Amino acid sequence: MAGRITASTLKKMKKNGEKISMITAYDFSMATIVDKSGVDVVLVGDSLGSAVLGYEDTTQVTMEDMLHHIKAVTRGVKHALVVGDMPFISYHTGVYTAVENAGRIVREGRAQGVKLEGGEEITDEIRAIIKAGIPVMGHIGLTPQSVHKMGGYFIQGKTAENARKLLHDAKALEDAGVFSIVLECIPAELAEIITRQVTVPTIGIGAGSACDGQVLVSYDLMGLFSGYVPSFVKQYADVGALMTNAVKEYVAETKSGTFPDYERSFHIDKEIIDTLKGEQ
Repeated sequence: MAGRITASTLKKMKKNGEKISMITAYDFSMATIVDKSGVDVVLVGDSLGSAVLGYEDTTQVTMEDMLHHIKAVTRGVKHALVVGDMPFISYHTGVYTAVENAGRIVREGRAQGVKLEGGEEITDEIRAIIKAGIPVMGHIGLTPQSVHKMGGYFIQGKTAENARKLLHDAKALEDAGVFSIVLECIPAELAEIITRQVTVPTIGIGAGSACDGQVLVSYDLMGLFSGYVPSFVKQYADVGALMTNAVKEYVAETKSGTFPDYERSFHIDKEIIDTLKGEQ
């Protein structure tokens, strides 16, 4: 792997027609694994709320939750660009708070960029964060932090009005200076139009193959998450089943006394043991 990937690298990749791969990670071990795989971007997503912390939705995720996991991930990533999600309400109460929280993700978490959910309505915050020297990734379409406002997790952009709004938001984010835009759960045809009309890379999740890149939750693609798996996810492995079977085997061998065996135990000279037995 040649050099560290940056926000500028992604823009060059779009220009050269090279697809971008992005995946989530939430801890040091997973971060090390995905980074060695050659992925371009590691996203510490607020999806950690459900995948790792057992929260009902992402609105429960706090800045402290995010910082804890971002720090762990950045310790394990040496090649990929690390982007940290800004959680619910961390950028909604004004420009000052948005910049302060984005700064914590970079300064304390050591991420190289932040991701915000929303369109034109958050461009003031985006501009201020970028002015502070922090790269910003946009996110439109299905925005999980707005689940209560949306009334659930639904495909976005299916009506002419909503499709125009998403296209307008994408252009507004580009104008605000984002280095890429996540398009979540929108029709593939609309994602293709947006991708052609903006100069920054689009990264799809449930948005078809015409996007400049793709992102998936690592726990989904590896089969580690036992909850609901979206229809757009391809499970590349069933690691969860492998882990369950491994633990079952360990439990069985522990109860039967076959683990640990002689080779997995430490030993001392027989003479010492005989001496100790003789002293009893």
